[in-house]
Amino acid sequence: MMRWPLLSRKAMGLPRPAAAGLRTSASEPPSSYEARVDEAYGRNAIAQRAVRLVAESLGHAPLMVAGGDHPAVALLAPSLRETIATHLLLHGNSYVGLGLDHLGKPAEAWALRPERVQIELDADGWPKAFLHRAGSRVQRFPADWDGERVPLLHLKLVNPLDDHLGQGCLGAAADAVALLNAAARWNRSLIANAARPSGALVHETRDGAPLSPEQFDRLREEVEGAFQGAANAGRPLLLEGGLKWQPLALTPAELDFGRAREAAAREVALAFGVPPMLLGLPGDATYANYAQANVALWRLTVLPLLGRIADGFSRHLARWWPDLRIEPDLDAIPALWSDREALWRHVAAADFLSLDEKRELLGWGPRHGGQKGGDAA
Repeated sequence: MMRWPLLSRKAMGLPRPAAAGLRTSASEPPSSYEARVDEAYGRNAIAQRAVRLVAESLGHAPLMVAGGDHPAVALLAPSLRETIATHLLLHGNSYVGLGLDHLGKPAEAWALRPERVQIELDADGWPKAFLHRAGSRVQRFPADWDGERVPLLHLKLVNPLDDHLGQGCLGAAADAVALLNAAARWNRSLIANAARPSGALVHETRDGAPLSPEQFDRLREEVEGAFQGAANAGRPLLLEGGLKWQPLALTPAELDFGRAREAAAREVALAFGVPPMLLGLPGDATYANYAQANVALWRLTVLPLLGRIADGFSRHLARWWPDLRIEPDLDAIPALWSDREALWRHVAAADFLSLDEKRELLGWGPRHGGQKGGDAA
């Protein structure tokens, strides 16, 4: 039997410290991905909660392999799945490395930051290697088996404009995230200015003489020091020498500011595939209740993404386990119990099916030791 060398993260020399300012692709300027992630995931509550809701749900979804317990399921630990899902949602690509034990079997899996990985193409335009850059360190992984080194597992979302790289959700949510963050800064400034729009000090005198530069500077210093800011909110303004305070009213467009924020928040939720009701956004009547919205999240977002990850791992690990097929255990997901219960009722009522056929429709194998009471259930 061929013995594989022990390859772990430490043995392969992968650096741990983070490095910023790395290029994601030839067409993208440096640090643009980090800036977008900081703007959306780091500074926007709606975007961060949407990503975490999908990633954490996916990370804790139960997995199964036909035939019982399998070591491949242990490789897909909840924390690893959560990291992979976050990378796919934000970047559109996720890269996973494998470490082998002394028997040549996969014993460890870890995710690499996707903005640090570049694809090296051959003369025909096919990937031949993955270059992982961290600071001045460059680690080269083959795109296919070369007899010694294990290639990276590349998971990606569909990108119709790129043959090799996937596309995440940040681009679709960028405008809405920018609007929400700008709205947050606007509201903070508004509160700092007594929660109302500014006004104007009008100088009215009979002879029409303007203020001298010394008078103007002194007036500005007094207003900034004694009347502006949250600490001075509500303090009465004492005017003299022909000064008159003229308040400025909000325009109809500014009065509609709240609706614009709600629409932007719903657009962010839509980009990441999360029902707005689950993010606490008001005015969502698409789903009758919270439970239906949670089922929609699992059916339309979490399960398709989890299926893509599980299928990618199954194919990647086929070298060691040729018939491996990792799947989510739908019967163990509480959000889907109502749907599974309806399916069980329909299958149980089908008298024209044998017991083994019913079990096959439910995703189970045939009973061992024969059936009781004939073929029909």
